[in-house]
Order: sequence, then structure tokens, then C-alpha cells
Amino acid sequence: MAKTFRRSYKFAIKTSIYISLFLTGVSAVFLVIHDAYSEWALLIYAICCFVFAFLIIQYRVEVFIYKKIKKIYENVSMLSASPLNPEQVTTDMATLSQEVQKFAEGKKLEIEALKVRDSYRKEFMGNISHELKTPLFTVQGYIETLLDGAMKDKAVRKQYLTRAAKGVERLVYIVQDLDMITKLETGDLRLNREVFDIVELVQNVFDLLEMKAAKKNISLLFETTYAPIYVKADKERIQQVVTNLLVNSIKYGKNDGTTEVSIEEHSKRKIIIRVSDNGEGIQKQHIPRLFERFYRVDKSGSRKEGGSGLGLAIVKHLLEAHKEKIFVESTFGVGSEFSFTLKKAKKSRVVTNETRVS
Repeated sequence: MAKTFRRSYKFAIKTSIYISLFLTGVSAVFLVIHDAYSEWALLIYAICCFVFAFLIIQYRVEVFIYKKIKKIYENVSMLSASPLNPEQVTTDMATLSQEVQKFAEGKKLEIEALKVRDSYRKEFMGNISHELKTPLFTVQGYIETLLDGAMKDKAVRKQYLTRAAKGVERLVYIVQDLDMITKLETGDLRLNREVFDIVELVQNVFDLLEMKAAKKNISLLFETTYAPIYVKADKERIQQVVTNLLVNSIKYGKNDGTTEVSIEEHSKRKIIIRVSDNGEGIQKQHIPRLFERFYRVDKSGSRKEGGSGLGLAIVKHLLEAHKEKIFVESTFGVGSEFSFTLKKAKKSRVVTNETRVS
């Protein structure tokens, strides 16, 4: 109770007691001089002085502090997203101190978050500028060379047009990936959920990437022989998830290495798909940022391998759209493992329904 007792009341009470004692003492002397001394009269007089002094002092303190604090609240409220209500203004110093401290801590966190976002924005703009600038300048260079007279040579013309086409293809690839991420974030991408065999899907991706893996003599294989395992999800989007993870594994894999896919029970309703390799591995400081747009562990080597730099960001967004999670485990110099969950389904429940990502 003492802790919650308003300090302004304590101030008013003490001041009122001092004033009451003083006035009562003066009045007692006056009454003694005039032979009209009465103990009850003095007591009533003292109480009246105390109540009157308390009310006047408390009122004056409240008004004075309210006016001063209201100005502070008005100045502070300009920095706050919520409007100032009259009930929010308090004249209690303890409560005021707590509110100001709470406000300051909140603003400090907001400022720190804004600094992080600003740093991320600058890095993102620099990355996207670099990603778009490289193919643009490549295309521009080949076209200008052709316009300067190289087009007269058929062999050079065909070679330069082919290279320019590859630059345009890379630009289109980056823009399409950015468009997909934007649709996922804004909820404009629709998921066509259906029941399909995840084992068959992974095998199809193996077949598509066989040539790419062969360039580094990387073996794509299952951990064991699996019977059909049915899941319910957007087949096309999950194929993109598996493809992006396998492409990433091949890109950073070692020559003569392996990329292995395993499928396990995660819970009664879900399975977990693991994509592991014995490649370069990832240093710990990079793991928290792996799924950021255009973030690259190897700033130079990874660009030589191609790609938009958006593969893992798309994987994360697609799985979040399915309300699923992705996990990363990696040891630098040993290898990496990316895993994600999917909802299980029975083959008999082959029902397709369209849902919008929100």
C-alpha cells in the first residue's frame, strides 16, 4: 500500500501538517493571551487547517505538475504511433518515471530494428544492383560490338548473339524469381494442393539434374530404396523446393562427391525430407542469413556458378506458404543438410483444391 501511495499526496500531507502545526501554535498563543483557551477548539481548528491546506496544496500541485507533464506527453506523443488520451496523463512521479522508461526502451528497440533494416536495405539494393548490372552490361557490350561492325562476320555474330541471349535469360530468371517472392509475400500466389508421391517427384528432379551433377561427378541418390510416400501439397512448388535445394547442393558440392536424399517420419501427420551432401559446408556466422535474398556465402565463387541468388529465399517462402518449416545443419569443410517437413496423405485421398497464400 505504501508503494502505491502517491508521492504528491505525501508531499501535500507533510506540508499540510507543518502549516497546521504552525497555525495551531500561533492560534494557541493567541487564545492563551485572550484567556479563551479550549483544547477541543484547538483540535478542531487544527483539523480544519490541515484539511484546507491539504486540499489547496494538492490541487495546486496537481495543476502545476499536470501542465508541465502534459507538455512532455504532447512532445513525446509526436514520436509515438498511438494518439495521446487524457487518461494517459498522470501526475504521479513513480508512474510517470515507469512510463517514460518503458517508452524510452520501446523507442530504443525500434531504433535498433530500423538500423538493422536500413543496413539490410542498403545491402539488398547493392546486391540486386550487382546481380542486374552484370548481365545487363554483358548484353549491352555484345550488342554494341555487333552494331560497331562485328555483325558482318557470321561466326562472330552468332557467337555474340548467343552470349547476349544467355545474359537476357539470366535477367529474366532473376526477375521471375523476384516476382515469385513478391507474390508469396503479398499473398497473390495460389497453391494447388494435391496428393502425390514425393519419392517419384525427387526421382524426377534427379533425372532433370543428372547432367548438371555429372559435370562435377556428383552422385544423386536416395539413402535407401523407398516405397511410394504420399504427401498433400502443391506439387509444382514442392518440385521447385527440391530442385533449388539439389541445385544448391551441387553448386557447393565437391567434385566426386554425393548428394543424398532421405525421407523419415517426423510425426503422425508429417514426414521430413533431408537433402545432405559432403560438400564445402557453411560457416556458423552465415547460417542465420542463408535465406535472405541475394545473400551469398561465397561472394565471388558462387556468382561464377550462376543462379539468381534467390533460390534459398524462394524455398523458405514456398515452405512457409505451405505452413511448413525448413532446417539447416552444416559443418564447415564436412558438408550440409537441409531438411523440410510436409503433411502426409493417403493415396486414396487424391483431391485437388486451390488455396490462396495469405
